[in-house]
Amino acid sequence: EIFGILEKIAPTGVTVVIEGETGTGKEVVAQTIHQASKRSEKPFTVFDCGAVPDSLIESELFGHEKGSFTGAIMSRQGLFEMAQGGTIFLDELGELNIDLQPKLLRVLEQREVRRVGSNKPVKVDVRVIAATNRNLEDEVKAGRFREDLFYRLSVVRIILPPLRERKEDIPLLIKHFLRTASYNKNDSGDQKIKGVTRDSMDALVNYRWPGNVRELVNVVERACSFADEDIIRLHDLPEH
Repeated sequence: EIFGILEKIAPTGVTVVIEGETGTGKEVVAQTIHQASKRSEKPFTVFDCGAVPDSLIESELFGHEKGSFTGAIMSRQGLFEMAQGGTIFLDELGELNIDLQPKLLRVLEQREVRRVGSNKPVKVDVRVIAATNRNLEDEVKAGRFREDLFYRLSVVRIILPPLRERKEDIPLLIKHFLRTASYNKNDSGDQKIKGVTRDSMDALVNYRWPGNVRELVNVVERACSFADEDIIRLHDLPEH
């Protein structure tokens, strides 16, 4: 169902919000939308709203003019300007301070940014994809996220299910990681580990995966480094 939605929306310029637990692959989905769009030759710019101090977010996103604040020794483009013609991916949008949310809403509605310290708007042609591991509807009800911004962003909402709800994907994902990961290649580029024993696969499928696909990637990499043969056995997996 999700793949069908992605095929339909990727060629359009529609704004997308991707929701799901940590490690479900929200950034991978965002990259896929960008790569399948008409903007694929232009930049794909990532900004993690939870990794930058509130005091610097406005400057990072919208840029600043020389002398606009202490330490602004030269003018600088923000990420919206750098992403011109392409896609900006706002990761962990639920972490964005409510004081900064109106400025993001203005960019979405008017398609222009104002650098910190400037009154001159700069037009931007950027597709916005946002992701969050919070439930934005709950955040709106709690007063932590602006309702108008929520509706402006949620043109298309995609909710990625956790790995424990799509266990049939686990063997496919493991096969994919073994086939493509650099850690599972020998000097001639061939696969070192060819597969997984049945009892190992049963253990992997029946585990709850609180860290989702990201945790699965790490477990497969660890198992590849522990395996003595060309197959992953039960004792190559972590005890839990």
